[in-house]
Amino acid sequence: MTLTEKAAYLKGLASGLALDENKPETKLINALIDLVDDIALTVADLDDELAVVTEQVDLIDEDLESLEEDFYEDEEDEEDDLIKITCPNCGDDIYIDDAILNDGELQCPNCNETLEFDLDCCDCDCDDCDCDCEEEDK
Repeated sequence: MTLTEKAAYLKGLASGLALDENKPETKLINALIDLVDDIALTVADLDDELAVVTEQVDLIDEDLESLEEDFYEDEEDEEDDLIKITCPNCGDDIYIDDAILNDGELQCPNCNETLEFDLDCCDCDCDDCDCDCEEEDK
């Protein structure tokens, strides 16, 4: 039984009692029953509105999930092609691609420090490297 049905049932019980309408107790009972009826109708309206909002939120959630899949899938692909460097000045992690690395320098987006990249030499043993560092002369 819903709240509105219960309120209607109470109204029927009160009218079946054949109470004297002029007595203060009867006026109080009728006012309380009217209040219960109003509350039951308000709750029923809120339930209907909540069902609509819940349906809309579910649709938004599905759309957002689809967008997240599209957006983050692309981002993961891009991160595979990026090189992570850490700014020695501020410690901020910066992701760059080969084109920026080949330019030789970059402004840190956090502290504006100029970061320079020296691609002419590396920290390897030069056995499997084509660089021109001094270790090849050994």
